[in-house]
Amino acid sequence: MIGRLNHVAIAVPDLEAAAARYRDTLGATVGAAQDEPEHGVTVIFIDLPNTKIELLYPLGENSPITGFLAKNPSGGIHHICYEVEDILAVRDRLIAGGARVLGGAEPKIGAHGKPVLFLHPKDFNGCLIELEQA
Repeated sequence: MIGRLNHVAIAVPDLEAAAARYRDTLGATVGAAQDEPEHGVTVIFIDLPNTKIELLYPLGENSPITGFLAKNPSGGIHHICYEVEDILAVRDRLIAGGARVLGGAEPKIGAHGKPVLFLHPKDFNGCLIELEQA
């Protein structure tokens, strides 16, 4: 059902400092910051040969990242994103199996311009899972 790992998202308290660390210390290719108002975040993608790292920073007062950073002031892994071929078919199969799909179970357009869904971390060993249509 799930495909390749698309990205690992890390919430950070200082977006520019985190981007600089990956660029200057690790020599990674770091993209430009992009605001994602529908998700309440500003993101920067770091390209790796086999996947991406997504740095997340709160955008607006109601950002879900604000609460995460309040509990984890230094930041930390926020979610893991897997690719799927047919997000609606996968959603229906997950719901039928008892998994909780967040946000009303309707896909939103994610940072890559593709439909995404999030799965409740309590159903996946404490890990928030994002699914992105490939």
